[in-house]
Amino acid sequence: MHQLRKDNHYVPKLYLKQWSHEGLIPTYRLLVPNEKVPLWKRQSLKGIAYRQHLYTYLVGQEETDKFERWLDSEFENPAEEAIRRVVHEERLEPEHWRRLVRFAGALDVRTPAQLRRFIIRQKVTLQELIDTTLQRSIQELENTVARGESIPRLADDAHDDAPSIFKVSIEELPEGGGQIRAETVVGRQLWIWQMKHSLSTTLSRLPIENWTILDAPVGVSWPTSDDPLIRLNLHDSGRYDFNGGWGNRGGIILLPLSPKHLLYTCIGSRPVLRGSKVDVATAHLMRKIIIEHADRYVFSNELSDIHLIRPRRVCAATHKNEQAFWQRWHHEQSQAERELQS
Repeated sequence: MHQLRKDNHYVPKLYLKQWSHEGLIPTYRLLVPNEKVPLWKRQSLKGIAYRQHLYTYLVGQEETDKFERWLDSEFENPAEEAIRRVVHEERLEPEHWRRLVRFAGALDVRTPAQLRRFIIRQKVTLQELIDTTLQRSIQELENTVARGESIPRLADDAHDDAPSIFKVSIEELPEGGGQIRAETVVGRQLWIWQMKHSLSTTLSRLPIENWTILDAPVGVSWPTSDDPLIRLNLHDSGRYDFNGGWGNRGGIILLPLSPKHLLYTCIGSRPVLRGSKVDVATAHLMRKIIIEHADRYVFSNELSDIHLIRPRRVCAATHKNEQAFWQRWHHEQSQAERELQS
C-alpha cells in the first residue's frame, strides 16, 4: 500500500525549479489580505503551487490518488529530461519534443484557474449536453431492440478506477412507461474525468513539428505563473485574448520553460529556428502577457517590476473567502461524491 498523495502540486516542482535558487523561488502574490504583505516572498518549491486533495477522488468509499500518479508517470517524469536538455541547450530528439508538448497540454488543464473556468463552462452547457446525450442514447437502444439485436453490456470491471460522474435512474410513471433521470455534480470528479479524457484523446494527437524554443534577449527574462500555459489569440487591431484553442489556425501557444527559454508555436505556421532571440519590444510584450495570464502567483528568478505591470489585489474578505473555500474543498467534494454513488 502506498501513501496517499494529498499535497497535489498543480504546477510541478520539476518545472518551477528552473526559477529557483537553493530550493526557494521568488513569488509575487496577486491576492493579499492587507498592504503589509511584502511584494515578494521566497517560497520553498514544496510549499507553493499546490492544493490538498485537488485531484483526490472516491472509488467506492475509498480515496484514491490515481489521477495524481497518472499525471506524474505520463506527463511530468517523461518531460524532465526534455526540459533539462532545453535549459542546457542540448540536442532535442522528436521524442523529447513530443514529451514537451504533452507536458504543456497537461499544464493547460490541471490548475485551479482552469478548474474555475471548467465549472463556469459546465454550468452553462452541461444540462443541454446531458439532455441531448440521453435522447440519443435512448433512441439508439430503441432501434437496437427493434432490430432484434442484443444490447451491448460493459464488462463489470471496465471502469473500476474511473470517477463515478453520473448517476442514472429510471422512474416509473403512474400512467405507464417511465422517465430516465441523470444526475451529476459539477465539481472535482467531473473535472478529473474531463481532464483525463482530453489528455488521452485530443491532446495525444497534437503534432510536434511546428514547435520551437525562443530565447529571451539580453536584459529580459521570462517569468512564469501558477497558470503557465497560454493559448493566445492575436487580433489585427493589436489586441489579444486568452481564449485560443489547440487547433485554432494562427493561434499562439507559449509556455516558459526557464527564465531564458520559451516553448512556442503559432498553429499552422512554420516555426523559426530553435534558439532564435526575440526582439526586445516583442519580449517585453510576451513578458507582459505571461504576467497578465497568472492566476494567484507570478514566479520569477529575480525581484522585478512585475507589480508595475500587474498590481496585486488587496482584499481581506476575498482572501479569507478563498482560503475558506479550499479548506472546505475536500470534505464537500467527497460528500458530494458519496451521495452520487449511493
